[in-house]
Amino acid sequence: MSYDMTPFEKEMEQKLVEMQAVIKSKINKTDNDFRDVVGAMGIKDSIDLATDDMATKKMEAVSQIDANRLKAVEQALSRVRNGKYGYCAKCGKKIPEERLRAVPYALLCMSCKTEDERNKNRR
Repeated sequence: MSYDMTPFEKEMEQKLVEMQAVIKSKINKTDNDFRDVVGAMGIKDSIDLATDDMATKKMEAVSQIDANRLKAVEQALSRVRNGKYGYCAKCGKKIPEERLRAVPYALLCMSCKTEDERNKNRR
């Protein structure tokens, strides 16, 4: 059974597919850069090791952010393709198109997102 997408959903699917490709490319480049750093490690002094360690940590952090974004994009693609795209995961209301155009993988409407951030800041 296939879902008949609206023109907006088709547009968002295309945008999400493009985002997915860009993120995957970035992750692959970061992985290659990481391998280059590891491969270049030979006999070094403590300053070189500290610099390499900082570069490695930065690459790991960037990779984790990209991995999380890729997961969100892929989940959004799944929602588009099964007819569940554009509804807030918390309250169930329709997420405005403007928000989805800005953040195509958004899970929450602005009200719920704001509430979530307020709650996180209280902790």
